[in-house]
Amino acid sequence: MSPHSCVKIRKEWDIVSARQLGREMAKKLGFSTVDQARIATAVSELARNIYLYAEEGQICFEVFETIERKGLRMGAFDTGPGITDISQVMQDGYTTSGGLGAGLPGVKRLMDEFDIQSEIGQGTQIKTVKWVR
Repeated sequence: MSPHSCVKIRKEWDIVSARQLGREMAKKLGFSTVDQARIATAVSELARNIYLYAEEGQICFEVFETIERKGLRMGAFDTGPGITDISQVMQDGYTTSGGLGAGLPGVKRLMDEFDIQSEIGQGTQIKTVKWVR
């Protein structure tokens, strides 16, 4: 398993590929089955957002270890239209797709660290980390 892997998101099927890779890497790192499911759910949400709103982007995974702990860093990168109002999309229940509305607030809750940056016309970058407990 390479410590850094990316899945391009262009088609709906790519969401499944990204989710499987995330779960696989989480399992190899020693995450509990509950945390594996959390990571897979977060990956699905991030990949679906790229597919729905940006048309093209990628989900990247990176395993990293320090002396104290190890974790999985995930990034969602796209060159889509960008997010006009980040505080709005970070509200619980906000949805434009008619989806479950778990969206980005759900991803933030599932992961241990969450950072979002978006520029109109440039795209969006979301970086998350889950630590092995």
